[in-house]
Amino acid sequence: MKYRKFYKGNIDISSLGFGTMRFPTIKNEGDIDIQKTTEMLDYAINNGLNYIDTAFTYHNGMSENFLGEYLEKRKVRNKNFLATKMPVWKIEKNSDLDYYFNIQLRRLRTSYIDFYLLHSLWQGSWEKVKNLNMLDFLIKKKEEGKIRFFGFSFHDEFNIFKEIIDYYNWDFYQIQLNYMDIDYQAGERGLKYAYEKGIQAIIMEPLKGGKLANPPQSIRNVFDEYKIKKSPVEWALSFLLNKKEILLILSGMSSFEQVKENIEVASKYEINSLNEDELKILSIARSEWLNIKSIGCTNCKYCMPCPNGVNIPKNFEIYNNYIMYGDLNENASEYQYLNEEERASNCKECGTCETLCPQNLKIIELLKLVDDTFKTV
Repeated sequence: MKYRKFYKGNIDISSLGFGTMRFPTIKNEGDIDIQKTTEMLDYAINNGLNYIDTAFTYHNGMSENFLGEYLEKRKVRNKNFLATKMPVWKIEKNSDLDYYFNIQLRRLRTSYIDFYLLHSLWQGSWEKVKNLNMLDFLIKKKEEGKIRFFGFSFHDEFNIFKEIIDYYNWDFYQIQLNYMDIDYQAGERGLKYAYEKGIQAIIMEPLKGGKLANPPQSIRNVFDEYKIKKSPVEWALSFLLNKKEILLILSGMSSFEQVKENIEVASKYEINSLNEDELKILSIARSEWLNIKSIGCTNCKYCMPCPNGVNIPKNFEIYNNYIMYGDLNENASEYQYLNEEERASNCKECGTCETLCPQNLKIIELLKLVDDTFKTV
């Protein structure tokens, strides 16, 4: 296992962390499969992994419970850095902060949390954080020794990320990043911006929810052009392990085989391990994948604003992601999450957009396609 120095704590942390959102479950019951998960954690820790990430809501709250029992039984709590997260969306008043934090300490059977995060910040939740002075709570807990380091996980655009980073001298932060999402949310731009301020990143979704582990044949063909045979997982993880701004990558591993493969990869790559040819291959793979589109929207937004409020580019983006990665349920959920007026179903067929589209797309027909694809899922 390779380790990286955490600047704010002057400690060495494994470059691979264990994300506990996707533990294997017992078929038809949904509960964590204790035997399989224990074997996975044992192997990971015995092979040098020392960072475990959970959250209040993972596995309906059972992830923290399971980890607390596991760490106590195996007597490895002090050998591992434990991370969990405050469920910001559940907080309505200041007393809620202590309420949930104390529940987490009990579940995890610990007196302190190594890495504590404000969970899933976006513009709305960030306003709540400020209004309820949640940072004061974190600072107090750190002074009491109940939190060693604190940061936040993030799901919004770069300008919001920049505002949060500039607001406080955070110990760390957590964002989604992989070779397909370099411009998504905070992206590589945010990664570099925070690093300039001395703040290292923890990366989630390095395999984009597993999608990058099973790419279509056209992407495999790109990878096969390289002289050394590598799995899609190795290509994806090495892209991140190569970056100096990243402290560690979290993988939500759900099988023993995934644990073994991820540890093998994390044991091979350090900062600046990739050569120019490898970086070029990754860039070509990304371009090839982006070309797998059914709707040729370039997101120029000439069609916007729609007189009826339909978010035309966003509807096409959701549909194209479905075509690219094949996850119907995930993209259908994203479609339903749009405000009702923003959905393709709200198109009134006025045709204004089609007169403005430089790609000459048949937008009315395509919006019907989007709605028909997702409305019954």
